[in-house]
Amino acid sequence: MSSILEPTTLAIEGMTCSSCVNTVEKALNAVDGVSATINFATETAHILAPADMDIKTLMKVVEKAGYKAVPLHDGQSVTLHSKKSARALFFAFIFAVPAVTISMVMDWHHAIDMWIIAQVDSFGIARPLYSPTSWLVIALSAPVVLLVAWPIHRAALRNLRHPTMDNLISLGSLSAFSWSIYANATGAGDVYTEVAAGVIFFVILGRFLETRAKSRAGAALTSLLALGSKEVTIVRGGFPLIVSIDQLEIGDEFEVMPGARIATDGIVVQGESAVDNSMITGESKPIDVRAGSIVVGASLNHNGRLIVRATRIGSDTELARITSMVISAQGRKAPIQRLADRISAVFVPVVTLISIGTFAGWYYTDHSLTRSISVAITVLVIACPCALGLATPVALLVASGRGAQRGIVLREPRVLEVARNVDTVLFDKTGTLTHGVMNVQAATVCIAAGAVLGSAFAALINDERILSSALAIESANSHPIALAIVRHALRNGAKNCDVQEFSVTPGSGAAGRVNLGAQSPVVLIGSPAAVAHSCTEFHPELKTAIAQGQSAGLTISVLAWDGVALAVFAVGDQLKSDASETINALRSMGITPWLVTGDNAEVASSVAASVGIDSDHVVSGALPESKLQIVEQLKADGRCVLMIGDGINDAAALSAANLSMAMGTGTDTAISSADITLMNSGLASVIAALALAKKTLKIIRLNMGWALIYNVIGLPIAALGLLRPIYAAAAMALSSLFVVTNSLRIK
Repeated sequence: MSSILEPTTLAIEGMTCSSCVNTVEKALNAVDGVSATINFATETAHILAPADMDIKTLMKVVEKAGYKAVPLHDGQSVTLHSKKSARALFFAFIFAVPAVTISMVMDWHHAIDMWIIAQVDSFGIARPLYSPTSWLVIALSAPVVLLVAWPIHRAALRNLRHPTMDNLISLGSLSAFSWSIYANATGAGDVYTEVAAGVIFFVILGRFLETRAKSRAGAALTSLLALGSKEVTIVRGGFPLIVSIDQLEIGDEFEVMPGARIATDGIVVQGESAVDNSMITGESKPIDVRAGSIVVGASLNHNGRLIVRATRIGSDTELARITSMVISAQGRKAPIQRLADRISAVFVPVVTLISIGTFAGWYYTDHSLTRSISVAITVLVIACPCALGLATPVALLVASGRGAQRGIVLREPRVLEVARNVDTVLFDKTGTLTHGVMNVQAATVCIAAGAVLGSAFAALINDERILSSALAIESANSHPIALAIVRHALRNGAKNCDVQEFSVTPGSGAAGRVNLGAQSPVVLIGSPAAVAHSCTEFHPELKTAIAQGQSAGLTISVLAWDGVALAVFAVGDQLKSDASETINALRSMGITPWLVTGDNAEVASSVAASVGIDSDHVVSGALPESKLQIVEQLKADGRCVLMIGDGINDAAALSAANLSMAMGTGTDTAISSADITLMNSGLASVIAALALAKKTLKIIRLNMGWALIYNVIGLPIAALGLLRPIYAAAAMALSSLFVVTNSLRIK
C-alpha cells in the first residue's frame, strides 16, 4: 500500500451525538494507514488515507459502523438541513401534541373517560379495560414512537455494541410506550404514553432547531464557497465568449464587467476600476486597480470594465486556499475537545447503568412498579451527551467562518488555547511591519545647484526635466531602488526620454547620456559616496536632505548632470499605517513586542523607534537560524511566543513559536508554516485574530461548563424523582440548542 497520504472528506449521515463521533472515528482509524477525525458540527469526516486506497473502502467502513457516507469534493459545502427533518417534525407535531395535551389536562382525560364509559354502559357492554382515553393517546402516540422515530430505533440497534444517544432515546421511548400498553390493558398502574410521544417530539424538534442553528454557524464558510464563479467571459480574437469556469486556463484573458465578481486570480491588462476584496481579506475599503495590478478571484468589480489575464485557477486560487485551510482547521480537534471525547466514550453506558440502578433503588424501597419505571425513564431521557460533543466543534465552526470573512484564517484549533497565554510577539520587518515595497519617501530637487552648469542649462533645469532624466536612467535598471524612483517620477509628471551610452556599476549606480532636446547631459544616479567622486561639492540643501534621509534609515540616491548634483531621493520601505497603533494595543494587552529583522542596525532602530518598540528588544542582521534561536531562547525563558512574518526566512521561526501568524501577502512557505494566516495587509488583523481566539475559547469553556453542569445536576434530579419525563425530554433538547446558539455569539 502506498506510503503517500492524501486528504479525503466524507459527509456522514446519521450521527446524533458525540458517541456516534467516537464510533465512526474508531472504525476509520482501525483501517491500516488511515488517520481520521470527525467534526460533529459539520457532520464530516476528515481523513488522511494512502493514495491508492479506494474511497469506497472508507465509505463501506462507515456504513458497517451504522452510518452513511458520501464523498465531498473541493468547493462543495455540507448540507446541514434537509426536508426530511422538517417532514419528521411535522408528523411528530400533529400526533404528539394532541397526545400530550389530552394526557396532561386531567379534566379532559376524566370527562372523556366518563362519557365513553357511560355510552358503553347504556348498551350493556362490558366496560373497557382501565381508561378509554389512554387507548386514544396510545393510538395517537403509535405513529410517532414506531414510525417517525424509526431512524432512531434503527440507529440504536446498529449501535448496540457502541451505545449512543439514540440508544437512550430509543430505550426510554419504547419502555414508556410498552409499559403504557401493558398498564392500560391490565390496570397495573399509571400510563406514560405521552412521555414516549413527547420524548420523540422534543428530540426531533431539538435536532431540527440544532441543525438550523448549525447551518447559521456554517453560513460564513458557505458564503465563501458560494463566491466562486460558475461562468467566465473569455476574450478571444477581440470577442467575448462565455464558457464554464472549468474551461478557463492560465494565460487566458477574461472580461469583468462593473458589478461582476472577478472569476479567478490574475493581472489586469486593460481598464481601471475599484475592486472590493472584503470577502477575501476583510478590508472594507475598495482598492483602485489598473493595468499591471494583481487582482484576487471572487473580488467584486465596482465601476469599470476590466480585462484580466488568469494567473491561478481552480484549487490554486486565493479563495480555494482560504476555504481549504478553513475546512482543514474544522477537521482537527482542539486539545480541550479531547476531554469531551473521553467523557462521551463512557457517557451512554454509565447513564444506562444509572437508569437501571435508579429503577432498582426505587422499586426495592417499596415504591410502585409504575413510579420506578417513570423515574428510570426520566434518567434515560434527561441525559445529554450531545451538548458535550457540540461544545467545541460548533464554536470552532463559527469562529473559523467568521475569521475567514474578516481575512483571518485559523489553520490549527490549538491556537484557541495558546492565544490567551501569549506574552511576547516577534515581528519581522519587511512585509510585516512595512509594506515590503521600496518607495521614494522624500525627494529634494535643488534648482539652485544647477547654477554652476552655466547659462546653457539655465532655461533647461526644472523639476519635470530632472525627474524625466531620472526616469530615463532608472527605467533601464531593474534594482528595487531604481523601480521606486521610476514610480515616483511617473507619478509626478516625468516624460520618457532617449538614453545613450547607458551603463550600470553594481553597488554604485547607473549613468547615461539623456536627450532632453536642447541639451543631452550625462546623468548619473547612485549612492552619495559614488556620485561624490564624479561631482563638484554638494549644495548645502542636498547635504541636509542626505543627512535627514540617512538618520531616518532610508537609502539615499543622488542625481547629477554633468558632474553637478541636482536631486536627492530618499528611498525606503514604508511602515504600515496601523503599525504603531497595533504595537500600542499589544502593550495594553500585556504583550511585549520585539523587532527581529535581517536589515542593518540603523534601519532596524529607526523602524523600532517609529512604531514604539524598545531598543533593547530590537535584533538586526538576523539570519533565519538567528530568528529560530531567539524564539527557542524566549521559550526556554518561560515566554509564550507569537511570531509574525511573511518570508521564507521566517518559516523556521514560525514553526518553532508557540503561536505564529503569516501575512497572506507573503510566501507560500511562510503561510504553510503558520497557525494563522492574515489575508488583510494591515496589522490590525493581529489584534482581531487574538481577540477572536480568546473569545472563541471563552465560548467553548462556557459550552463545556454548561454541558457538564447540566448533566451533573440533571441526572441526580431525575434519579430523585423530582422531574416528570416529559419535562426531562424538553430539557435535553434545550441543552444541545443552548450550546449551538451560544456559539453563534462569536459572530
